[in-house]
Amino acid sequence: MEFSGKTDSVGRVSTLSLILTLVLVALIALPGAAFAQEAAAHPMFRVLPPHNLYPGVNNEAPAAQLPQWTFNWTSSFNHRNFSSVIIGTDPSQTNTTTTVTVAVIPIKMVYGSTNGNMTFDPTTNYFPGVSTVQMVMGSPIFKSAVDYVQGGVDLGKTQYIDAYQRGNFWSDVASNTNYHVLLKAVTATSLTQTFTVPKSEGNVISNPWSGISTGTADINWFDSQLQGVITKLKIPANVLPLFLTYNVYLTEFGECCIGGYHSANGPAPSGLTYSYSTQISQATVPVFSQDIGALSHEIGEWLMDPFTTNASPCPSNSILEVGDPLETDTNPEFGDYPYKVGAFTYHPQDLVFISWFGAPASTGVDNWVTFQGQKLNVCQTGS
Repeated sequence: MEFSGKTDSVGRVSTLSLILTLVLVALIALPGAAFAQEAAAHPMFRVLPPHNLYPGVNNEAPAAQLPQWTFNWTSSFNHRNFSSVIIGTDPSQTNTTTTVTVAVIPIKMVYGSTNGNMTFDPTTNYFPGVSTVQMVMGSPIFKSAVDYVQGGVDLGKTQYIDAYQRGNFWSDVASNTNYHVLLKAVTATSLTQTFTVPKSEGNVISNPWSGISTGTADINWFDSQLQGVITKLKIPANVLPLFLTYNVYLTEFGECCIGGYHSANGPAPSGLTYSYSTQISQATVPVFSQDIGALSHEIGEWLMDPFTTNASPCPSNSILEVGDPLETDTNPEFGDYPYKVGAFTYHPQDLVFISWFGAPASTGVDNWVTFQGQKLNVCQTGS
């Protein structure tokens, strides 16, 4: 879903390498009463428009850029032609692996005595002995721990988003079997950022689905804090900064609950893209944005529309948001599908294929329109 709120201007991103910084710094980093919920809660995701669209932002392109290709296609929905910029290489022309470095940046959210008196820290335990950051790093988003067999077709033992993309363009990948788009996660304890949430921008509520104490923060205020972090860390454009919170939802005009968003600080091909998702604690009932539900949603959408400018023919989606069509108020599971890795069960979200937007049905594996084979018509949302 497209978001039209106002955000702060952004300083330019340096071309210094974040990867070298991370290698020098460190390796992977090894509740109270809640306030009442004041407004109805809905599972939501947002897309902030590219910051280069805002007046006063420096549009000078940095030298580094993400690997990307352009898919030219015609939608059966309105018979219009589209050119979509996608992460990776063209699967019809290449038979190779693309690896994108993801800088995992934990955000500690602090609420004072006037708005909840709690701290939500992704470097603390998500489940016994494993922090939220470690849970994410060991998840199917970054680990090739699951052999994905969709509709009888073995897409390979790989990462979740890679399996999705292989299925998305299976008409080409079936021949170019070495085609992959993989994510290499790096982090360090020194990357952890602390945001102190003003009372005017958020508080602590009771999670609408599980009842656990959960922080909230206004999306525009939160994004302005991220811009400062991006500038401070001098993140190059060929790295995806991934910001993580624990048990925090964002809000829009006071309405909860936003599980994540992605945006870009500059246009294709050299703008810096970035992504945010929250990791909400699991419970005895399905919970919106539990473990990697929001993360899979946002990384899948970043893959298919990194600069948030790929137009869509569908009335419900102005751009190629491949997670939103399956994220509705009427879906009790929030589009999530369970995968057990070791002793832990993850819940990544299903994602629509490009064929859902009207690209030829034969593009995807088994002529499916979603990775999990949900039966939908072109531009029809899930339930």
